[in-house]
Amino acid sequence: MMSLAELQRRIDHGDLSADEAIARSCEATDEHDKTIGAFVCRVKDAHAASTGPLRGIAVGIKDIIDTSDFPTEMGSAIYRGWRPRADASVVAMLKQAGATILGKTTTTAFASRDPTATLNPRNPAHTPGGSSSGSAAAVAAGMIPLALGTQTGGSVIRPASFCGVAAIKPSFALLPTVGVKCYSWTLDTVGLFAASVEDLAHGLAAMSNRPELRPRAALETPRIGVVTQDFAGAPDAASGEALRIAGGAAERAGASVRAVTLPEIFAQAWRIHPTVMEFEAHQALAWEYRTHHDAMPPLLRAKLDETVGLLPAEYDEARGIVGRARAALACLFDDVDVLLTFSAPGAAPKGLDWTGDPSFNRLWTLMGVPCVNVPAYVAEGRLPVGVQVIARFGDDAGALEAARFVEEALTRG
Repeated sequence: MMSLAELQRRIDHGDLSADEAIARSCEATDEHDKTIGAFVCRVKDAHAASTGPLRGIAVGIKDIIDTSDFPTEMGSAIYRGWRPRADASVVAMLKQAGATILGKTTTTAFASRDPTATLNPRNPAHTPGGSSSGSAAAVAAGMIPLALGTQTGGSVIRPASFCGVAAIKPSFALLPTVGVKCYSWTLDTVGLFAASVEDLAHGLAAMSNRPELRPRAALETPRIGVVTQDFAGAPDAASGEALRIAGGAAERAGASVRAVTLPEIFAQAWRIHPTVMEFEAHQALAWEYRTHHDAMPPLLRAKLDETVGLLPAEYDEARGIVGRARAALACLFDDVDVLLTFSAPGAAPKGLDWTGDPSFNRLWTLMGVPCVNVPAYVAEGRLPVGVQVIARFGDDAGALEAARFVEEALTRG
């Protein structure tokens, strides 16, 4: 994989020009994307910006995020060839920071259930996950050092786990969703993929103009609470092993690691996540559903057909549960700095007809808290499995630092 931080260091030291760095991404994409299929479209002859902290950094943009230089087709025939006039806010932020937009990465249709044809670079017989399939795969294959995705259920953290890359779903609304196709305005969150947690920190700090997110010189030793989310079902052995290995490595590195039991309100919140998501989806996708019902992707259409009767009273009750769960979670962080849990129920499933189960992600998306995937274990078939580090709302710097602590602890073994 390409390291964003290493590219930055080499450019700053004059060992590599920004244009040479972009050329490397173009060459790697030419070499690998013909088999992986991570990009929907891209420029063939890209150039670096002359200034900015992300000059020389090629970025892939998930194809539900508007770009003025490329079509935004959302994985659906309904929007084939559609050209926005303006960039989404997050794309404008990247350009302002000097990044070069290399192209649009594949997404499940409307960032929902219907899979793409993108292959997992670690094992092409397995899904790369979704809905941010192309962004995770492009970083994992070493095509680009940074990519944008979105998460409404588990669409950043899960594909990062399946493809063996670092990723962050930031605190809700840290990155604006203006110009991003909405599925659920309560849940949709823009996230980043990169080769390491350090890379994520540099990328997120640069595009958001938040220097406090940059990696600190000395890592603090975190207090870690391990949660297993029993209400979400039992994980496969591979995810159990990833969590065991990560917790053990962090403890040997000096962290305080202990099991934490989640109160019942979290199980209730986990159960009502689909109510919030699908109620809002019916309004966010109202035009497509009513005007192009037969052209809607089949799995999404079936889910919308199934949930068409959701009532405002059910939605309001669900939102009340969300509020109580968020208050309970804030109290939980009085005793620990971060939580450590599964990123996915197991390694990437075989085949391309399913992008995997978001059961271990959806609670944390609903809570709006920052989540960082850290690759922790490689299962049979060269399939990576990650763990996610979760911090209190707004403590994205703390989430990144604790995740870097875990990442470095895993490297030491």
